Amino acid sequence: MSSGYLASSHAAARHAAFLHAPMGMAVTTVDGVLVEVNLALGTLLGRTPEALRGTSLFDLTHPDDREDARRSCAGLRVHRSSHWRHECRFLCLDGRSVAVQVATSWVDADGGQAAYLVMIIEDIRDRKAVEAGLRHQAVHDPLTGLPNRVLFRDRLQHALDRGRREGTETCVLMIDLDGFKEINDRYGHPVGDRVLAAFADRLTAALRASDTAARLGGDEFAVICERSTPYDAEALIARLHTLLVEPFDLDGSPIPVRCSIGLGHVHGGTDTSAGVATLIGDADRRMYADKRRRRG
Repeated sequence: MSSGYLASSHAAARHAAFLHAPMGMAVTTVDGVLVEVNLALGTLLGRTPEALRGTSLFDLTHPDDREDARRSCAGLRVHRSSHWRHECRFLCLDGRSVAVQVATSWVDADGGQAAYLVMIIEDIRDRKAVEAGLRHQAVHDPLTGLPNRVLFRDRLQHALDRGRREGTETCVLMIDLDGFKEINDRYGHPVGDRVLAAFADRLTAALRASDTAARLGGDEFAVICERSTPYDAEALIARLHTLLVEPFDLDGSPIPVRCSIGLGHVHGGTDTSAGVATLIGDADRRMYADKRRRRG
């Protein structure tokens, strides 16, 4: 068997391995123009390999990600011996975007041939979805889906900063369910959880689009009212009390729920350096005062 046959046989095997690799692969010019594309990458993008050849990767990259992709390509030209890895979104033929991780290697010119890039493109949509889910869980209450205490304080700080810049007022409502312990004791914690979830639904139904509700823990809730005067916030309180007139119907058992609400308020233009703690403290004190009045 001749050495020429062996060389051609090995070349054919390498090309077949490239073409049928289970992960997207591409060979490009140093400027990112596609020279060779395998079947997996074509399938990922909804195009044939033939249609992709001659296309710039930057044209396939989501507009919001192109600048980072160009910087990565420029960095690779400087550090030619290194492997380069970055994440971006590619555009599919149907207009969808797909999150990918691109691992790129520089291959130096050999035998008069121009230098080129070898890329492995991995579909990372599943990983991104898991990461997004974990981020959501970290700042949202699992029972009601509302922002938790961490996200509430962060959004409140942003609201106060905006109010200072724009000269607008910000209100906060601190809300505590009345007699919730008795509901848990009488009906059990599973029913208590359903009451909390149902209350969260009615609370969000009372809000404006610009308001933010949160569950701080237990039967404690809060609402951020941006660009709101105390008069606006009092109107929200009245809407919420009206929505609670009707008992919750859980499996045929009518469960009445009432709540105590405290209102905190910051004038537009106020310094926000100690605003979050002060505003929450004011609203908390008024909420407990409201609870004492209701018990009385």
